[in-house]
Amino acid sequence: MSVASAPVLGNLYAARAKTLAPAQIWPEHEGDLISLAYGFAAPELFPTDDLLSATAEVLAEDAAEGLNYGPTYPRLVELVANRLRAQGTPAEPDNILIAYGSSQILALLPQVFIDPGDAVIVEGPTFMGAVRHFALAGANLITVDVDEQGLNVDALEATLRDLAQRGQRAKFIYTIPTFHNPSGTLMPLERRQRLVALAKEYGVLIVEDDAYGDLYFENPPPLRLSALDHDGWVLQVGTFSKILAPGLRMGWACGSHEIIQRLASFKVEGSSGPFLTRVVERYCADGRLERHIADLRVAYRARRDLMLATIAREWLPEVRVAKPEGGFFVWARLPQGLSATALLSESEKHGVTFVPGTHFYANGQGDNAFRLSFSFVPLHQIEDGIARIGAALRVLSKQAGD
Repeated sequence: MSVASAPVLGNLYAARAKTLAPAQIWPEHEGDLISLAYGFAAPELFPTDDLLSATAEVLAEDAAEGLNYGPTYPRLVELVANRLRAQGTPAEPDNILIAYGSSQILALLPQVFIDPGDAVIVEGPTFMGAVRHFALAGANLITVDVDEQGLNVDALEATLRDLAQRGQRAKFIYTIPTFHNPSGTLMPLERRQRLVALAKEYGVLIVEDDAYGDLYFENPPPLRLSALDHDGWVLQVGTFSKILAPGLRMGWACGSHEIIQRLASFKVEGSSGPFLTRVVERYCADGRLERHIADLRVAYRARRDLMLATIAREWLPEVRVAKPEGGFFVWARLPQGLSATALLSESEKHGVTFVPGTHFYANGQGDNAFRLSFSFVPLHQIEDGIARIGAALRVLSKQAGD
């Protein structure tokens, strides 16, 4: 267990901004550099023709309502609730808030739950794009490690017990149990059940970030935490960004009616747009979304398989790499004595970049690991980029042995 204050995390972000090369900031600046850093969706997989058809249908049939002022389209709320129920979560429209991507929900959480100094439990590593919102609100961030099966619930229980003995309670636990970003881990059912039981025992909300749950490559994941919760201790946050298109900026939260109402009260602009919510619903409603997700699973699995096969061929065997069963990422751990920051510097000399593990920890750890994304780059660049990192690894290993 470790703790980071908001000022410490702010310094971490400032340092990161100064050290990022231009190619790590936005793809247009890449030049000849192969980037395995971005957790972006593959643009060539966007269903542009079907989205165009859905847009035309809305304009032809419902332009008067869709293009005027108005609320979020109720049928999209119903569609999200129906999809969640099909996955086992007991969702009703009153339990759903539509937002501009899951990132808006994550940004609203501190406004509802966090006062300066409040404890918030996060994973290490984790998606720092979410954690940054908690830190800026003044949260006392408590890091609990992720192991090969996701959030370490033994360590979590010890943390919750320690807080309780000091008369404290965390405001919430932020976790990514399904195809974790960045580690790719998948939490098994038994651990999920125990996690939900701990939340109930200690009276702590779980924020379940489920951005990648639909993108499984072999078998469907275990029941979501929201499906195992019968007492209102889980708030599930989901998004269409990974399964449709990020630029649509469409996501949702599913939780108790009380929490949904509180989040909605801080969503000051009100609805998420009558037109765009109609387009997304129209695209999804006739089965196009589910067919598209099936295609995505095939395409992203091929990229994962190629990345893992190339790693096995090109890298030092001492580097430990877990096989993700879904999602966008491969997480690699270096042998003792090698630094991910140093490897990044050497890899950029070889024309490839990635994200070192220090960018995924609120407490500054992680220089022994790094994240690779296989979602955004074409197949030939995956193979070439991994080979270049392999060359950089051999340089660093030789330097360490000299």
